[in-house]
Amino acid sequence: MSEIEFEIDAQGVGLLTVNRPYVRNALNWEAMRTFADAVECAHDTPRLRALIVTGAGQSFVSGGDIAALQAYPSRADGLRLATIMGDALARLEALPCPTLAALDGPARGGGAEVAVACDLRVMSEEADIGFVHAKLGIVTAWGGGQRLLRAVGYSRALDLLTTGRVLSAHEAQALRLADRVVAPGQALAAARALAEQIAANPPAAVHAAKRILRLSLAHTEGLAMEAERAEFPPLWDTEFRREAVRRFLNGRR
Repeated sequence: MSEIEFEIDAQGVGLLTVNRPYVRNALNWEAMRTFADAVECAHDTPRLRALIVTGAGQSFVSGGDIAALQAYPSRADGLRLATIMGDALARLEALPCPTLAALDGPARGGGAEVAVACDLRVMSEEADIGFVHAKLGIVTAWGGGQRLLRAVGYSRALDLLTTGRVLSAHEAQALRLADRVVAPGQALAAARALAEQIAANPPAAVHAAKRILRLSLAHTEGLAMEAERAEFPPLWDTEFRREAVRRFLNGRR
């Protein structure tokens, strides 16, 4: 089975699954490229009416695969990391149909960025979300900072980005990061039910609704995204980050 799966059902509801549960759905280079390819496949699927993004097993996505990426410590590597998934999530956001993140488990670091790149987020009561980048001495690079700002406002976004604290599902809902909180293990089912409601309506009307809402967000967004991406490569290439990763890997083992 592929580590990134994309399928679509008869109602036009697509499902993009990160299937790397043995590393909590962390993304290595190949998984990032395959994720980007899956998003392009979604763009090339005219009958797609809604897309759900989820993770296999007990996690949503835990960000980059730190163990695999540790061998790539330079600024050029940081730029490559920022670009592959930054572009992929920009394309995910640009889909004409609504996108839904189904979180039945933790979303950490880059995984939180994947979640906020979706239009809607459904979280189970056992899920959580954390922009934990600062703990590794880095910052968001995939557009998550700008999307978090839009969702929760400046002061709350700064709080979350600089403390790296992890929010429970109900805390996320209170901050408008989660649109629905459901029983444990039911996020994917709830997201599918919501997606089916969306898919039941004429695509032209649904696409128009998404377009008119996004128009007000797009004026300076491109510059902000580029500024965020530029901050990442020098932070990736620091001894602090490398040592933080070593501590993380030693602690996990």
